[in-house]
Amino acid sequence: MKNLKPAERAKPFRLVKYFTFTSLIVIFIGTIILSVLNTHWVRAMQYQKSEEYALLLIENLNHQVFLQFILPVGLKYGKIELRNQEQFERMDSVVRSTLHSFNVEMVNIYSKNDIIAYSFSSELVGVENLGGSSYNNALEGKSTSKLVQSGTLWEIFLGIPKEIKIVTFAPLRAERPLSPISGPVLGVIEIRQDLSLDYRKIFKYQVLVIATISIVMGILLLTLIYVVKRGEGIIEKRAIERLRLKDQLAKSKHLSSLGEMVAGVSHEIRNPLGIISSSAELLKKKMDPEDALNAIADIIVAEARRLNNIITDFLNYARPTPPNRTPCRIDRIITKNIQFLEPQIIKNGYSIKTAFADEIPEIMADGDMLYQAFLNLLINGMQAMPDGGVIEVTIEKEDKAIWVLIEDEGGGVPPQVMEKVWDPFFTTKEKGTGLGLGIVRNIIESHDGKIRVDNRKEKGARVTVKFPLDK
Repeated sequence: MKNLKPAERAKPFRLVKYFTFTSLIVIFIGTIILSVLNTHWVRAMQYQKSEEYALLLIENLNHQVFLQFILPVGLKYGKIELRNQEQFERMDSVVRSTLHSFNVEMVNIYSKNDIIAYSFSSELVGVENLGGSSYNNALEGKSTSKLVQSGTLWEIFLGIPKEIKIVTFAPLRAERPLSPISGPVLGVIEIRQDLSLDYRKIFKYQVLVIATISIVMGILLLTLIYVVKRGEGIIEKRAIERLRLKDQLAKSKHLSSLGEMVAGVSHEIRNPLGIISSSAELLKKKMDPEDALNAIADIIVAEARRLNNIITDFLNYARPTPPNRTPCRIDRIITKNIQFLEPQIIKNGYSIKTAFADEIPEIMADGDMLYQAFLNLLINGMQAMPDGGVIEVTIEKEDKAIWVLIEDEGGGVPPQVMEKVWDPFFTTKEKGTGLGLGIVRNIIESHDGKIRVDNRKEKGARVTVKFPLDK
């Protein structure tokens, strides 16, 4: 499980993650393209609208010029001569009053020989050959429009040139009574409209659309990253949990087989061991108390008892007995442990300090089993301090749990040992089976509790035991 890399643990989620990110990028690019196309369509519509607007203005101007200028001046003077100051002023008055309040930057009226006869700019009056192909098309009765832009290459590319104008050429025709303007061409009218402000508004609209899309996509990206990380975390946790359960199952099967073997062997050992122990005690009774062989008999009895205790540990770990639950108080059990250890505590310079919460409730538990578990924990704490020291025992009560903390002032648990403290047959002591903590954990977990070993910040180790109250 330790050798499994995070990338391998999250492998099932990788395809979904890549597909989602790719989809998001494709959607973002597609949306940007649609935004650019939409802006292009808006500009095309704006151009068409401006062209139609210019043709309507020219038609209206044609009508007003013919009725208010050409007919009256022709009747009065016999001919049209805009070099005449009075005629020019009359024409200027008609044109400006007609186009007043309309967005028209420049008006030029050409004669049939490509000479500007009238213009908003006095400097252009009389200038020849400025009409070009658009002028020639208008003489043939065709109206044309074109865009004129000025600015840097980037400004034109982005659609925000310094100036952008639409120039429209249309024929100036004579009118026939009670009919549309369809008479002969008398000249050419040129109208220029400034579209710079409109195009800047379109560009601002494009920027607003792209900014909105970017913000939305950014929010989606952050949401996606959060979902992906959460998904990867869930998958990784499930993979680790699956491996842990698999490892635990394999270990349980191994321990089960080992337990059956140990139980069988222990049973076969216990019978002759009992005979050896009883025979040594019988031999001791029949021997003279002052005989030197008495010491050998004592050694045989003591070692037989120690071996019997080891076998008992094996059996307790391999075949744990289910608890016989009765109402009991944890504080009273620990107090009994301390009273039992009092001679050893005084002899070796230990001190046990207790801090018990008020009104500790009873729990349904096997008092004898808990006595054995806490006795092992206290002895472990004392063994961690061979030169004596203080052991603190704290009992705290929460709404749904009782916490027991046993803290010593020893050297703590080395990191390499911390991972193995629960492994059966693992011990750092010269004597012992390495089953003590394993038996303690089995007892605690058989009471639906939890146990944990940590190192304290200052020094020593802490054992934390939790018993639920709702069981």
